[in-house]
Amino acid sequence: MTGKYVEMAFVEVRGVRKVFAPPGASAPVVAIEDASFRFEAGELVSLLGPSGCGKTTVLRIIAGLVPKTAGSVRIEGEEVVEPRANVGFVFQQPNLMPWRTVLDNVLFPAEILRRRNSQTTARARDLLAMVGLTEFERARPHQLSGGMQQRVALCRALVHEPTLLLMDEPFGALDELTRMEMNDLLLDVRRQTKASVAFVTHSISEAVYLADQVIVFTKRPGRIAETIAVDLPYPRSAGTRYSPGFTALEHRASRALGVLREGASEHA
Repeated sequence: MTGKYVEMAFVEVRGVRKVFAPPGASAPVVAIEDASFRFEAGELVSLLGPSGCGKTTVLRIIAGLVPKTAGSVRIEGEEVVEPRANVGFVFQQPNLMPWRTVLDNVLFPAEILRRRNSQTTARARDLLAMVGLTEFERARPHQLSGGMQQRVALCRALVHEPTLLLMDEPFGALDELTRMEMNDLLLDVRRQTKASVAFVTHSISEAVYLADQVIVFTKRPGRIAETIAVDLPYPRSAGTRYSPGFTALEHRASRALGVLREGASEHA
């Protein structure tokens, strides 16, 4: 393969195919077909597509949580065959342990990796301060709002200093205002931690607002319909969402998804 794949990227997905064989199904289900994309260290990419298109499966393959049927996935040049210590994952639900305090929830990955010490505890507290939860480190999850719980989950994913953060529709269950606030928080955390981020969403506006590039998936079997470079300047703000450039990118992503027909008026 030539051209854009000559130089090694931070994350490189090439020709990935995933087939599931659900028990009792009359035929195997092809979830992903020939998916290829790449991104560089420090970038935030959005994986955008309709529900059931395989974007979450792609994320889990990158994480080493699900084996691929065919193709290649490399992080920093190394083939992914199992979960890696330098990857953090934020799921759709916070999945906090109710019997643990906020601080102990954040420190859980450090315990698994046998790295819980004064240094990681200090990092956990720094992360909680970064997301505005310093006063809640001794609280239990049931004492927090949904948005606060997702902030804790974000800190938990970052406590072991991953170079890659994978996020699976983490803000989908939040109200619109809280979701927008979490978008801004994520961009700020990403700026401060320098982590690379792959973010799954089915929201066109969220995908464009967050990303350096948007990878648009078709319906199942998931293929890459288009890769869209987002040239909106940082820092982004509420005003960004109402700029002509933002609107143009939303329309382009909508066309790639088949939501906006080619030739249809964008002002209709």
